[in-house]
Amino acid sequence: MLKISWPQSLSGTVQISGSKNAALPLIACGLFFDHFTLHNVPKIGDVLTFISIIESLGAHIEWNGSTIIMDNSRLSIEHLDRDKIRKIRVGIFLFPALLARFGALEIPYPGGCNIGKRPIDEHLRAFQAYGYENMGEGENIAFQWADHGRDITLRANFAVTATENILMMAAFREWHTTIELAAIEPHVINLIEFLRSLGIRIDINTNHKIDIYGSKNVQKSAEATVICDYIESGTFVILGALTAEPSIRVVWARIGDLTAFLGKCGDAGVRFDLDYEHDTITVYNSCTSLRPTNLQTNIYPWFPTDLQSPFALMLTQAEGISRIHEVLFEWRLNWLIEVEKMKWHIAIMNPHEAMIFGKTHLKWTTVSSWDLRAGVTMILAGMIARGDTLITNVEYIERGYEDIVGKIAKLGGKIENV
Repeated sequence: MLKISWPQSLSGTVQISGSKNAALPLIACGLFFDHFTLHNVPKIGDVLTFISIIESLGAHIEWNGSTIIMDNSRLSIEHLDRDKIRKIRVGIFLFPALLARFGALEIPYPGGCNIGKRPIDEHLRAFQAYGYENMGEGENIAFQWADHGRDITLRANFAVTATENILMMAAFREWHTTIELAAIEPHVINLIEFLRSLGIRIDINTNHKIDIYGSKNVQKSAEATVICDYIESGTFVILGALTAEPSIRVVWARIGDLTAFLGKCGDAGVRFDLDYEHDTITVYNSCTSLRPTNLQTNIYPWFPTDLQSPFALMLTQAEGISRIHEVLFEWRLNWLIEVEKMKWHIAIMNPHEAMIFGKTHLKWTTVSSWDLRAGVTMILAGMIARGDTLITNVEYIERGYEDIVGKIAKLGGKIENV
């Protein structure tokens, strides 16, 4: 449980950690190699769980600061920890490398956040297109080698994990694969740049089409670096706008990945300076300048769904009516029900739309984390609520943000584990 006390006055510098969404597919891609080194890996719940799953395969993994060194020379699927796969949705990332190594794999349907069961149709179509037969039944996903593949065209329907899985399937086969309606989020590009560093040709077109010209010549060892987390950057920008006195600096912010977010922050009256040379955002207290706005999430490069809930929290401090339209996930507005306990003035119109009425003086209470992103929003709400706020189910927050309590405390925030 977290305890957050009012009032708050934050200042100083925060350094952004490696991206969870970039680290997980890169770790999975590391299974293609006997030896793999990955830098700037965040020590967070999802990453640690995924690494423990890979260790159950017989991989030997060492940590050196934020670097992991993987020895995959003795992998076996005999003792694969299927119970842990149920806890995180990225178990689906195991298929490309393990099918290539062993010809067959069966896992339970992966788990994850409470924002609805995410479809995996694009993944299943891709595995079948590459010559594997779908043997899964009920809650299990299973494939085994059936026949040789050929040059293929697949649709990812803008799904990030499906795009990443197809990239990994395609990269190490001597075929030409085309992904139509591909996701191009920064963590997808991180994976593409790594594959390119291996000599694999990957062309990205302006119409969300990616062409991969794979190669069978997989080297024995490889090395990659995880990009910093632009979602964490955006979260600290909002935190600074609400609590900075007079400002905080967000370092390694990935400014270039935040164009839509920062533009919408400007619409809402957030005051900030951008230092592109040092990739740093300086955010000033903006409580007196905030104004209502309308927000619609969408696929990258538009406003990211993972910053919808923190941005909605900020709009409670703007005088007037704001509207939120969550395009991507049907259950992602449910967290608003929880924060009504803090006397937010909201109206949920339907599973995808809500209205926020400001300005609201939030009241302290005990609230719960509904999912990873809503959980960190509870922290932001507690930072501006009058009184002591308690947050339960903090394991959701720990899944995706590296030492966020310590980072806020270093800025002067009154926050502690109790």
